[in-house]
Amino acid sequence: MMTPLLQVALGGAIGASARYLTGNAVTRALGHGFPAGTMVVNVLGSILMGVLVVVLARKGGQAAAPFLMTGVLGGFTTFSAFSLDAVTLFERGQIGTASGYVVGSVVLSLLGFLGGLFVARMVLA
Repeated sequence: MMTPLLQVALGGAIGASARYLTGNAVTRALGHGFPAGTMVVNVLGSILMGVLVVVLARKGGQAAAPFLMTGVLGGFTTFSAFSLDAVTLFERGQIGTASGYVVGSVVLSLLGFLGGLFVARMVLA
């Protein structure tokens, strides 16, 4: 039996490869003007995460969660984990916390990305 860490690692390799192939296929089909490949991957990953949460809970498949949810879908898109966390907070009735998490994650991630660009550009200039 594989340890959870090995399950995550194997699933991550599969998910990352699937992300690459899916993103490329969508970009080839629709062109480069809009990040449709990323959007398709994020939406598809979120749909699959929603399905897996229900299926694994109802079928007693929690042992497969590290491989499928953290590994495959985590490698495919971290947006699926973000969606799971946000909806879980919402379903617990923590509307304010869920809203703060969504807004904070998006805004802080974008600011972090911009900060990383700024620092890297300054250092490598």
